[in-house]
Amino acid sequence: MSFPNLDALYRTVIMDHYKNPRNKGILEDSSVTIHMNNPTCGDRIQLQLTIKDGKVSDARFDGEGCSISLSSASMMTQSIKGKDLKEALEMSETFSEMVQGKEYSTEHDLGDIEALQGVAKFPARIKCATLAWKALEKGIEENQK
Repeated sequence: MSFPNLDALYRTVIMDHYKNPRNKGILEDSSVTIHMNNPTCGDRIQLQLTIKDGKVSDARFDGEGCSISLSSASMMTQSIKGKDLKEALEMSETFSEMVQGKEYSTEHDLGDIEALQGVAKFPARIKCATLAWKALEKGIEENQK
């Protein structure tokens, strides 16, 4: 069953985050900076995290890419602020499952991020959607070393 109004709403949310990205810019006091790219399509991201007391106290991104990649980064940085590292990693796993069309946990409220669930219909775009989240995972891993 198709929900055209829901699809239109999701497109609107994605385009809003693409045209008006949240948390785009540079952090002066970041704990970790991760550079990643998707060589398949040319998307690139620089993710900066400030981690204090085991929590993401701030997150910013910069880069270039498609609407899926940059809106995902905007939504991700917005959603992980204030989260402890374990919860941020769990959200990343949930997001990955969602965009691959798998059953995913509803333990965490994904909010606007659910607008990206349609990416599952376009396998070539999954890497675009997960680029910022992979950077998050790498950043947390580097911070814990």
